Amino acid sequence: MFLADSVFELDILDKIEDIFEHDVMDTIMKFITHLGDGGLIWIIITLCLLISKQYRKLGILCAIGLILGLIIGNGIVKNLVSRERPFELADSIDRVFPIKIDKPTDRSFPSGHTQASFIVATILMMAKRKFGIPVLILAFLIGFSRLYLKVHFPTDVLGGMLMGIAIGLTVWFVYKWKFEKKFGPVIEPKIKPEKEK
Repeated sequence: MFLADSVFELDILDKIEDIFEHDVMDTIMKFITHLGDGGLIWIIITLCLLISKQYRKLGILCAIGLILGLIIGNGIVKNLVSRERPFELADSIDRVFPIKIDKPTDRSFPSGHTQASFIVATILMMAKRKFGIPVLILAFLIGFSRLYLKVHFPTDVLGGMLMGIAIGLTVWFVYKWKFEKKFGPVIEPKIKPEKEK
């Protein structure tokens, strides 16, 4: 049953390729997916928040979320589920299934790129929608890029998205319920300079 479902998901990936494939699209999707390699873009955003006094606690929450995602998603769930990549399944059933980037060597479920994206996007959405909305759009694009480039099954991306949202919300609400009274709001209010009398 699981094999049949996975083969059906290969069909979905082929359909996505049929609809969207273009040389320009290849270039865009490769660029977008590489932004998420090793959580690069999310680490950069987190560091930018950490160096700002006003947003430092927000940066700390993003860092905690990314570390939890690395431990839970990449360290535990990937190894427990141990799902093969789409191209590995295709090879095992002698199906032609070319991909456009270097083949990842770790397990497939959940999508680590998508999980990290939605951890940060969720925390930023909860903190400040002005930040969260563009980051959420990027998170969806990174998730889609993993499908377009055929390195994840659709359920890998869905699982990464749901786990990312769950981790992001957990980090956010634990801080709000347990630590906000002691350490103050996640985003420090701007201190307006006093007007000269």
